[in-house]
Amino acid sequence: MTLLQVDAISKAFGGVQAVQNMSFSLQAGELLALIGPNGAGKSTTFNMVGGQLVPDSGRVLLAGQDITGLAPRAIWRRGVGRTFQIAQTFASLTVVENVQLALLSADRRIFAWWPRAAGHRRGDALALLAQVDMQAQAERPCSALAYGDVKRVELAMALAHDPRLLLMDEPTAGMAPGERVALMQLTRRIARERSMGVLFTEHSMDVVFGQADRVAVLVRGQLLAQGTPQQMRDDPRVQQAYLGTGLVLENETTPP
Repeated sequence: MTLLQVDAISKAFGGVQAVQNMSFSLQAGELLALIGPNGAGKSTTFNMVGGQLVPDSGRVLLAGQDITGLAPRAIWRRGVGRTFQIAQTFASLTVVENVQLALLSADRRIFAWWPRAAGHRRGDALALLAQVDMQAQAERPCSALAYGDVKRVELAMALAHDPRLLLMDEPTAGMAPGERVALMQLTRRIARERSMGVLFTEHSMDVVFGQADRVAVLVRGQLLAQGTPQQMRDDPRVQQAYLGTGLVLENETTPP
């Protein structure tokens, strides 16, 4: 099932064409990585899908429904979740309280503040934490967590309104290599279980080529190529434009 269809979207800022005729699709349960050098148009494309930017032309369809130009909150209500490059959690609240706040928002009760919020769907919050392997730390304040664990809490919060599509903006930024792989393996498992599509931008090539189902390579605001990770590794255009003479993952060594 085609969950997300991006059809020839373009965006210019003044005289600079940031994205031009960008098209790709994402299936339910699939992880699609957007990669490219700085200035390739990844963030602009990502933000047009999420509603932070309105395309100058083209369409964005979610499960066949046109969401082009809708506000981020309206897109969120249609089943699009998001995580950020810098994790967005409340450091002074406990892990479970953070997820309860996300559930309050999903239930449109965000102004039902403490003390009623303290008991709001606590069982559901704990179940979400169990999905991301954080239930054992439910009562710890987020300020006491390692950064990799904070990212897991943010993932649980993003899942609180049961999204069909999850947008992840450089989800592993600032994490150690082992943490990066573990987070994206977890994300992939959840995506399969929920039939949830995941669109993510990422600079870590070990994550992209090890965890994505497909990769879309952007260069100078245009889609250069897309396909499986192996196809993109072997594509001479990708090697020349982005990867250099060849791709070496972080857990590999450069040949002598």
